[in-house]
Amino acid sequence: MITEGLAWLIIALPIAAMLVNGVLVRAFVGSNSKYAGYITIAAIGGSFILSLMTLGTVMSDGPMHLESHDWIDIGGLNLTFGLMVDQLTSIMLVVVSGVSLLVQIYGQAYMHGDKSYTRYYTYMALFTASMLGLVLSRNMIQIFVFWELVGVSSYLLIGFWMDRPTAAAAAKKAFLMTRFGDFGLLLGILYLYSQDSSYLDITTLYHAIEAGHIAVSVATWVSLGLLAGAIGKSAQFPLHNWLPDAMEGPTSVSALIHSATMVTAGVFLVARFFPLFEHSDIMTLVALIGGFTAVFAATMGLVANDIKRVLAYSTISQLGYMMLALGVGAYAPALFHLFTHAFFKAALFLGAGSVHHASGTFNMNYMGGLKKHMPKTYWGMVIASLSLAGLFPFSGFWSKDEILGHAAEVGTTTGNIVLALGLVAALMTAFYMFRAIFLTFHGEWKGGGEQEMQDAEVAGDPAPVGSAHSHFGESPWLMVGPIMVLAVLAVGIGFFSNPVVEVGGIDKHAFAHYVTVENHDVFPTHEAAEHAGAAPEFNYVVAVISTVLALAGIGLAYLMYIKRSISPAAMGARFPMMYTLMFRKYYFDEAYENIIVRKGFYTYVADALRWFDEHWIDNANVHISNLVSRIGKSGALVQNGQTQTYAVGMVIGVVAVVAAFLLWG
Repeated sequence: MITEGLAWLIIALPIAAMLVNGVLVRAFVGSNSKYAGYITIAAIGGSFILSLMTLGTVMSDGPMHLESHDWIDIGGLNLTFGLMVDQLTSIMLVVVSGVSLLVQIYGQAYMHGDKSYTRYYTYMALFTASMLGLVLSRNMIQIFVFWELVGVSSYLLIGFWMDRPTAAAAAKKAFLMTRFGDFGLLLGILYLYSQDSSYLDITTLYHAIEAGHIAVSVATWVSLGLLAGAIGKSAQFPLHNWLPDAMEGPTSVSALIHSATMVTAGVFLVARFFPLFEHSDIMTLVALIGGFTAVFAATMGLVANDIKRVLAYSTISQLGYMMLALGVGAYAPALFHLFTHAFFKAALFLGAGSVHHASGTFNMNYMGGLKKHMPKTYWGMVIASLSLAGLFPFSGFWSKDEILGHAAEVGTTTGNIVLALGLVAALMTAFYMFRAIFLTFHGEWKGGGEQEMQDAEVAGDPAPVGSAHSHFGESPWLMVGPIMVLAVLAVGIGFFSNPVVEVGGIDKHAFAHYVTVENHDVFPTHEAAEHAGAAPEFNYVVAVISTVLALAGIGLAYLMYIKRSISPAAMGARFPMMYTLMFRKYYFDEAYENIIVRKGFYTYVADALRWFDEHWIDNANVHISNLVSRIGKSGALVQNGQTQTYAVGMVIGVVAVVAAFLLWG
């Protein structure tokens, strides 16, 4: 049985680990202390146990109705804070703390020997605490505080190796680009506050929507602000291009960002305020942005050579799936895919780190032949890739097909469009994931990081960041163990958490029923829960089509990179413009940095402000100074010490006073 005090402890434990590591361990033990890892792992392990207890409590007794506490009470401003422990919260707590715990265990080996080992675990504790605080928040202001803490944590971790210019630039890029979305989120919160300050309490907002107290126009404007924040954090089009660059951080950080923390925060935000979005007029916009992003990001994953960037594009694409699901009203399938995606995506990123540990590079063009040297990592990544590709019976099959099936059942034009986009993305996903598997683990060894360094030196290019001495062999068990655990979850967690038939003591559609039918605040009627995907019928047609497309993608990758019957180079030469467009990421970086920032902002806005400052602000100061100087010099001429001058001045003064009296007296 969980209590309010224990629920607060879920956040407090990693915060305490952050303070102990950042203040005490770093000061008295050192910046490379193994105890920092133990402290963070123990704290997050405690949060995970408490999260499981929270899940058990909510499953047995329903949502916890906890009192809000006064936070700020000044004049007419009254803000409260508290905890919201419902079905969505309990699921997210287990995902965040569980995946984070495995990542922290993995980090002990992956970050071993790093001179800033203590700082790493300090930041990771803060990152986990921020996301846990976000999912537990009951008030929109409280959500915004933790939302920004998630952004700060990601900035610190993406730029963890701050001596690398690319890492520092990636951290700034992520921080600044997500700020645009956060500004929209803040505007949405302020507009809702202007309507009624009590609506900042999420439970009160739910009840106001149910009672019809919030106009559709208000819901639309507020939802647009929230959607802007979600687009930024979850890297949806057009604020998507910070995420691939975020791979400059440690791979364990990438695993946590992409599976359970920052990028899932946007999907969580839309899910948390799902009644508001449904009441608004922007659900179609949400669906179309998600569907377009799913395909758009997948196209860039087809040609990327950095294994972490392939996975980054995959994350953007899968987040697009979740957004399109929420946009067509598929609340339960969206959360189900978020749940399953966390495990197989974390496994893939940790596997990429394991490969880097052996090869000394992330560039797949310098890998190959690692299967026989790293069998555990290989099979872990193959299982996770099959799950991501959506093949039966892996967990991704069940969650992705529920999204596509719901889109098909909607029957609207929007539903049909996003269904088609989702199926195209499924084909691409299977291709680029097994392209990565075949290039990394099959074929012949191509030299690894050492060869990459030599080629860069010969070509006169900068040395690749992160390249190191390569050595064949499996990674330590501290790295392989978490990959194996996540791979096992990638196999069975999908079916057994939300089976399409009753299995033993697990009810049919248990997960979907839990997050919809039992969540009365979000879905007050059974019809609303059914519409959100509480008990969908398994769509065999969609499942067969998506499976055939996934198998076709894997087969095409096999023909191109194993059999070599289709030449990748020839394909690129046949469609050079398309290949260049995808390889250069559709020139979004150039558009943002050169056109919008340099030519737009610097040339017009900054130059206009400079001109105004120089010609008006600075000149005004000069003119005022000259005027005062002239007046002073003129006054000095009167003060010449001659009696007759003073007499003339007195006469002029008397005449002026008499004239003023006659005119206005």
